[in-house]
Amino acid sequence: MYTEYYRLSEPPFSVTPDPKFLYMTEQHQTALNYLLFGIREGKGFVLLTGDIGTGKTTLCRRLLAGLDDAYATALILNPKLSETQLLRAVVREFGIEAPCRDRLACMNVLNEFLLGLNADGRQAVLIIDEAQNMSSGLLETARLLSNLETDSHKLLQTVLVGQPELRAKLRAPALRQLDQRISVRYHLRPMTRPETGRYIRHRLDVVGGASLHFASEAVDDIYRYSGGTPRVVNTIGDKALLAGYVRGTETIDRDVVALALQELREAA
Repeated sequence: MYTEYYRLSEPPFSVTPDPKFLYMTEQHQTALNYLLFGIREGKGFVLLTGDIGTGKTTLCRRLLAGLDDAYATALILNPKLSETQLLRAVVREFGIEAPCRDRLACMNVLNEFLLGLNADGRQAVLIIDEAQNMSSGLLETARLLSNLETDSHKLLQTVLVGQPELRAKLRAPALRQLDQRISVRYHLRPMTRPETGRYIRHRLDVVGGASLHFASEAVDDIYRYSGGTPRVVNTIGDKALLAGYVRGTETIDRDVVALALQELREAA
């Protein structure tokens, strides 16, 4: 609808994680550097946390895209599993075809796979998203995977990604051993007002929206409502473009944004 009117290649404010839309604020770049450091230096465990919609999943996809063939990677998006199901999911995501019916069999299959990678001079990276949903038992299973090692280094690097409550969960006495193994941590915070404006401009430029303009006062209102959370900015931006299309304008001003915010409030 509005994509044709504004001559856009696709909607610029989709909430689906897509690395090409990732706007690297200073803290996103810092977070990526932390993740890469933890993986490349073989730290074993890396922790990335942030509020809902701050770009954690998109950042993880950028991380995966930036790792070369020296790394075998696995991404778990839904960790609401049993311990055996988690191990099977890890085996599957690494592309291992050997069967594993139970926990011990899965551990043996993974160990053989990781040793083979090590012999080829490669490293394995496991990313678990939404890790705040993992039970203590599942998090302990993730810790046990880190016991797969040679005499000199860990065979598996694990990145735990989750909302702020993951940090509190890891401080529980039962997870002390896991918490102590996490040597690299980073917490993503919402964008500032200037970053919010640049973020909007970036997403428009990605889809060919050079002629589209969000007025400064409109961005102010978007920032106040969203608090600088990218996912909320996307939701407002999408509705604002629809409202702008209905009005027949290529300038998204405060009145257009007000219409978008009114629709959001009514739908809440």
